[in-house]
Amino acid sequence: MNIVPIDEGFQRWDELLTLILSAFAYMNDRIDPPSSALQLTPTTLAAKAQSEIAYAAMEGDILCGCVFLRPEEGCLYIGKLAIAPDAQGRGIGRKLLTVAEQVARDRALASLRLETRIELVENHDVFTCWGFEKTAENAHPGFTRTTSIEMRKSISA
Repeated sequence: MNIVPIDEGFQRWDELLTLILSAFAYMNDRIDPPSSALQLTPTTLAAKAQSEIAYAAMEGDILCGCVFLRPEEGCLYIGKLAIAPDAQGRGIGRKLLTVAEQVARDRALASLRLETRIELVENHDVFTCWGFEKTAENAHPGFTRTTSIEMRKSISA
């Protein structure tokens, strides 16, 4: 398993989009509003990779995971952490998280931050096992109920 930067040489945007959509597909009938992943296209995904810090998990030539990272005030936001359904449960997410922790350290950011939908309690449990703690409840625009929770993990220097 290799974790590699998604940089200017990356050309597998259609495949990356398919990976993200397949990894997030289990959410489709469970969350409201729908995932922002459904709005991605190969072009917008390429633009996202240019404006953020992105990594891919590769097994040989097979793309099996990704993560997008965005520096914020005092923290590193983790977005679109996606593992191919047939590759889940093999520690790929943890490896991508380890890379995120190193990026945060390199940028002197004190924590990692992510958001997960309120309905996806199994994700809350996984992130808790990975050292994240719930720090806020949020509502998407137009909603009066909680639609997501924010979780953070402190990063030691």
